[in-house]
Amino acid sequence: MRPPTIRDVAERAGVSKSLVSLVLRGSGPVSPGKREAVLRAVRDLGYRPNAAARSLSEQRTRTVGVLLDDLRNPWFVDLLDGLNSPLHAAGLHMLLADARLNRRMGHDLAEPFLDLGVDGLVIVGTVPDAGGLGALARRMPVVVAGAREPRPQGVDVVAGDDERGARLATEHLLGLGHRRVAHLAGHGAVGALRRRGYEAAMRAHGAAPVVEPGDLTEEGGYRGTVRLLSRPERPTALFAVNDMASVGALSAAGELGLEVPRDLSVVGYDNTSIARLRHVWLTTVDTSPYEIGRRAARCLLDRSGRTGGEGSVHLAAPTLEIRGTTAPPAPGERGLTG
Repeated sequence: MRPPTIRDVAERAGVSKSLVSLVLRGSGPVSPGKREAVLRAVRDLGYRPNAAARSLSEQRTRTVGVLLDDLRNPWFVDLLDGLNSPLHAAGLHMLLADARLNRRMGHDLAEPFLDLGVDGLVIVGTVPDAGGLGALARRMPVVVAGAREPRPQGVDVVAGDDERGARLATEHLLGLGHRRVAHLAGHGAVGALRRRGYEAAMRAHGAAPVVEPGDLTEEGGYRGTVRLLSRPERPTALFAVNDMASVGALSAAGELGLEVPRDLSVVGYDNTSIARLRHVWLTTVDTSPYEIGRRAARCLLDRSGRTGGEGSVHLAAPTLEIRGTTAPPAPGERGLTG
């Protein structure tokens, strides 16, 4: 049996094919009675629009490319949820790609999306090539979500206020009475902003910053924490660049015989699902990834059909989620300087 066509829907509803098209696109003036008749015919016949034919007629694919810096990062899950809701409501579908995998295989990161003719591109995480991004923005709407690298003209950026969030985390530890507060740092613009916020808070309270370079991984957090805790005057508190590094820090502390938070307080960043696990229960900075995703989708939709022009930066305000990995330092550690 052949699948039903738009002509079949029109005949069943007693209307023209053009009116059926208006109803399916959700555009144009259509009376409630005729709209209901078309939708009832669509349900009765099991009609599904031909996406390829519609793309040709509308000269758009109703798809949005989403390039993720690393699919393994749990922070992206909530961001994608926020991104998908407005796009779905606008009749758009997401196509995902892993930038990390493409880089490893030597592929052009955006080429698959260009070949598919997506209507726009959202880059989630660290921007791979700012120069190439500017060229892309001249061809389609481009939004960067969750990264703070320099933005080319015509590109909108939606991210968290990382410097402010780092100050919140550091001031929480200082407020508990810690003076030897170390920072497990990260790379890229986001890592630099979080380090800047930490250092500013430490100096404002007359405490000496102690920074251990690292990355955004659990393994990096573990190794960095082992180095920090092996110092003659080990830190009593630790602010990590993200939750993944914090998990590594918790493992290192446990292996070295330290109890969290009695011997070492730990604060993460991002408030991912990992931080909310009961056996982790990590104090961390909430960056509102769902809201960042929602705003990114809104920026992309606002740019629909136009490219170029000035880009904009939207920063979501961070908050601190206090859980079970922070407490005042042990009595013998109070008042010591770094």
